[in-house]
Amino acid sequence: MATIVVPFRGPGGKQRLAAVSDEVRAAIAQAMLGDVLEACLASAPTVVVTNDQQARDLAEEMGARTVGDPGGGQGAAVSSALAALGQGVALIVNADLPCAEPADLLALACAVPAGGMALVEASDGTTNALGLSRPDLFAPLYGPGSAARFRAHAAALGAAVISVDLPNLHTDVDTMEQLELLSGRVGRRTRATLAAVPS
Repeated sequence: MATIVVPFRGPGGKQRLAAVSDEVRAAIAQAMLGDVLEACLASAPTVVVTNDQQARDLAEEMGARTVGDPGGGQGAAVSSALAALGQGVALIVNADLPCAEPADLLALACAVPAGGMALVEASDGTTNALGLSRPDLFAPLYGPGSAARFRAHAAALGAAVISVDLPNLHTDVDTMEQLELLSGRVGRRTRATLAAVPS
């Protein structure tokens, strides 16, 4: 069975949602996290890495385990969670994928090659989700162009790497414009939060 790791920086990580207030931005970030967790928890045991108390409360209420974020960015957060896992398949799923469905996570887990990794690349070349055949294949390579770096890292280890086309995981949310384009596809928490945002 796979384990899923979801890093969550908090609403401070969504500064490009600039068209709304800090309160609304926090509500949207929490709603997207909740939708991602609903999909993850229906698929596999899930660990949330965060120092945000609201996120911690939500994750634990939903049935996820939480661990503290050591600081140092997304890569360090994921590394700390993976270090506590045993061997076996691990999925890393970003918290801003509000269209995620359980079937997407199961498909990603099934796509992981023996001894290698599968990745879902965003349209800008960053990485939205990773599937690892074992946790020690991970390296903290996030940031612009990270998908290419993950591929190169796997190649350097002699590990197989494949790209997986999963539309619900391909589309992340950084701006209100992106969120509005996805409004018909997002999970119920994000949809309800958007409906409450003044136009």
